[in-house]
Amino acid sequence: MKLIKFLLIILMPIYGFSQIQGEDEVYLNGDSVEAKFGGGGIDNFTAFINRNFDYSKVTKPGKLEAAFTIDEQGTVTKIRITQILDIESATEFIRVLKMCPKWEPAKRGGKPISIEIKYPMVFKNK
Repeated sequence: MKLIKFLLIILMPIYGFSQIQGEDEVYLNGDSVEAKFGGGGIDNFTAFINRNFDYSKVTKPGKLEAAFTIDEQGTVTKIRITQILDIESATEFIRVLKMCPKWEPAKRGGKPISIEIKYPMVFKNK
């Protein structure tokens, strides 16, 4: 019984601390503005991807997903593939993301902030 109480005393502060890391912060009554691409939203970004992605590099159906950061200056950084389909399509996706023009950065409280975006691409049989 003493061992259980001891473990609870030790583990409860660790558990409580792990819940307050700022990853999932909620801002109530704050003015938050999403990042914009080409004066619009994600639809403009999708059009950019569709214009520049070489679909001949895709060899099989499936899902390809990338995560990237839009920093405070609107630059695409920290590109990584989170779900890979094949090397050729992943390499092509990275190439297109690297040539991406600047975004209008997201803002919170009127100040630019960096955000992470996860963008999936689903390929079907030809």
